[in-house]
Amino acid sequence: MTRVGFLYTRLRAEEKYLLDELEKLNDVEIVRINDGDTFFDINQFPQEIDVLFERSISYSRGLYISRIFEAHGIPVVNSSLVAERCGDKYVTSQILSKSGIPTPRVIMAFDAESALQAIEAMGYPCVLKPVVGSWGRLLAKVENRSMAESLIEHKATLGVNHQVFYIQEYINKPDRDIRAFVIGDECICAIYRSSENWITNTARGGIATNCPVTDEIAELCKRAAGAVGGGLLALDLFETENGLTINEINHTMEFRNSITTTGVNIPQKMIEYVLQNVRQKA
Repeated sequence: MTRVGFLYTRLRAEEKYLLDELEKLNDVEIVRINDGDTFFDINQFPQEIDVLFERSISYSRGLYISRIFEAHGIPVVNSSLVAERCGDKYVTSQILSKSGIPTPRVIMAFDAESALQAIEAMGYPCVLKPVVGSWGRLLAKVENRSMAESLIEHKATLGVNHQVFYIQEYINKPDRDIRAFVIGDECICAIYRSSENWITNTARGGIATNCPVTDEIAELCKRAAGAVGGGLLALDLFETENGLTINEINHTMEFRNSITTTGVNIPQKMIEYVLQNVRQKA
């Protein structure tokens, strides 16, 4: 019997799909672990499980709880290393850039004056993002100097996390982007996310349609996933005049709008990977 620790914040549609797949298996015992209700003594073995499946909504909770389990020899999917590399946009961009993988240009700044200089150096329009965050929240398309000054002043008052300025090149893409799903070293499916808004996240109203996985998509996603450590990943790609470019990589991917759209049972494949991962290490 394989004991799978299921770490979650709340049971969204994705977590319910994954639990449904786990409950179909006679040789699996599910140990539910709520990341807010549970505390951990770092000197004690945290839980009698064979693998931790990390599905926290909170980046910091998932990261530190994963590290606690890993410190006691329990494998985690995705690992804390992968979470750290994908959960921080600077780290993702740096890895992709150093690996020679196409990705938008990024400039980092650390106070208001240098941030304004960096935006001017990048040129308008450009994109201002928090280094940690998801669902397209707190993104801003900076159109001119007046807007830049207002946004920088606003961010500077929000607290320490917002005083790291991640300034990204704006990509003039079609009214869509691509989200591709990678499990291990295989790109299993992809969707277009279409919207008249420049932010195409389905959480912000983007419409999902099937995107055929071309050789170009499959190869680029395999390279990018490998660069951050691999696992269960969703990669956001932009179509440009010069080919595809990787925008971000998500380590706790959402897929509720992609199962019917692609015809692929994404949660089943995810569970198969989690169990394969732990059994290979047994």
